Amino acid sequence: MKADDLVLGGMLQFEPGGGVLRLGSARALVLDVVALGLLRKELFDTLGETAARGVLSRLGYAHGVRTAESARAGFPWDDERQWRMAGTRFAMLQGFAEIEPVGQSAASPEAILRASYEAEQHLLHFGRSEVPVCWTLAGFASGYFSHARGQETYFLEEQCVARGDPVCRVVGRSRAEWGDREEIRFFDRHTLDARVAEIAAALRETERKLRARRRTLDARDREVEVAGGLVARSEAMRRVVDTTRRVAAVDATVLITGETGVGKERVARLIHEASARAGGPFVAVNCGAVPEALLESELFGHARGAFTGATHDRPGLFEAAHQGTLFLDEIGEMPLSMQVKLLRALQSREVRRVGENQVRPFDARLVAATNRELGAEIRAGRFREDLYYRLRVVEVQVPPLRERPEDILPLARVLLSGAAERMKRRVTGLSARAADRLLQHQWPGNVRELENSIERAVALAAGSSVEVGDLPQEVRSAAPGPVARTGRVRTLEDVERAHVLAALEQLGGNQRRTAAALGIGEATLYRKLRRWRHRARPRR
Repeated sequence: MKADDLVLGGMLQFEPGGGVLRLGSARALVLDVVALGLLRKELFDTLGETAARGVLSRLGYAHGVRTAESARAGFPWDDERQWRMAGTRFAMLQGFAEIEPVGQSAASPEAILRASYEAEQHLLHFGRSEVPVCWTLAGFASGYFSHARGQETYFLEEQCVARGDPVCRVVGRSRAEWGDREEIRFFDRHTLDARVAEIAAALRETERKLRARRRTLDARDREVEVAGGLVARSEAMRRVVDTTRRVAAVDATVLITGETGVGKERVARLIHEASARAGGPFVAVNCGAVPEALLESELFGHARGAFTGATHDRPGLFEAAHQGTLFLDEIGEMPLSMQVKLLRALQSREVRRVGENQVRPFDARLVAATNRELGAEIRAGRFREDLYYRLRVVEVQVPPLRERPEDILPLARVLLSGAAERMKRRVTGLSARAADRLLQHQWPGNVRELENSIERAVALAAGSSVEVGDLPQEVRSAAPGPVARTGRVRTLEDVERAHVLAALEQLGGNQRRTAAALGIGEATLYRKLRRWRHRARPRR
């Protein structure tokens, strides 16, 4: 039997009902190339390009060796030469590419690959590459020829369509002949082992930090609910968390409203993480940060040549969020022209890339957020009413920080713990006066302003606690009032305490001058401060 006699119809054995297929004497599988392309992307995202290339090269090599072994035992070859030559034929019959051998040299085999499935899938998922990408095919050729010739032979790609070359071309040489070519290392196991060891070490370090963070949170405040980065002691935030978890169980579109900095993206992430789509991607885009001319391409993708600079096909964010969640932040900033296109996409569950006639279905949940009052925007003609109701299947309103003062100190302690860990500072808490100033401030920037204030305080703290002087000026100068922000009248002791501490801060902590300014004795002031410090100590 000659290598050219191999035809798929004569080699493929299967039962009409399916179950087990055999190519020659070896069991085979039929795999969709797009699925292999998605596997390639997962390897890139999980392991990085270097380790992914090593895995695919070694997978191809093992497949080549196994094919050579089963080919030798399963066919009546005329001679050994026909078996050695059959590797090219097997690769073509399995659908890898159209292969054209170049020259007749057995010592230096070379081939042109046309319609390479690997180059096609790499372009689809990543666009043009700076290096050749047919790693599995080169690995297959290396494994088959190495086994058939009885000596290590490595095929490297010298040209590749994914890099912009007209064809893919592979050349085979021995390790010695390749010399110090860097690509040879991808056939060595230590390339993968080293990367796996790095990932394992990083995971162990992350787990250690999470355990430490959990212990810190438990020790600081066991009554505070921390969900997806949201601190919810107040009744208002507990309602937000409860609504978020309930809506996560259904695949409805959600509109999150609230002032800038209240944590709308954190709520969106909690919806994603508590949903059946948690295993998919969470893709976020700020509609106000993308120029109008580019927003359509960003969301829906574009075809090659659709506009200047579009050098390759590119999927949009709707496609990138496949089986996950697409978060459109600042939806109120979206131009009217794009609102029409977004509404159509949501109604049809299809998108059309810029410069392309083909429609593509998408499977992604949409969560939108805005700090604008969309009802007023509709009346002003800046937002479409039909899109508003399409987005507002479920609305989650996140209250501003000033309306939930019960959350301020627990949230500040969580933020302090995180900032201290990032900066490697031994700052463990807030002084009583610093905590009081945090409670008095109105927080117009909400959680984002609080986070920035705590980060600044941790960076400046001289001791183990954040003091009033470490806080920003606008927080230090917050003035106490007789009525709390919840509408509850403050007790006389609360007002007295806030007034005394403010006077003490204004006079630089000098107790003698503070007592004189307040018209009380130093001993009286000392007793009051001691009593308030005792009450401010954290519970054990």
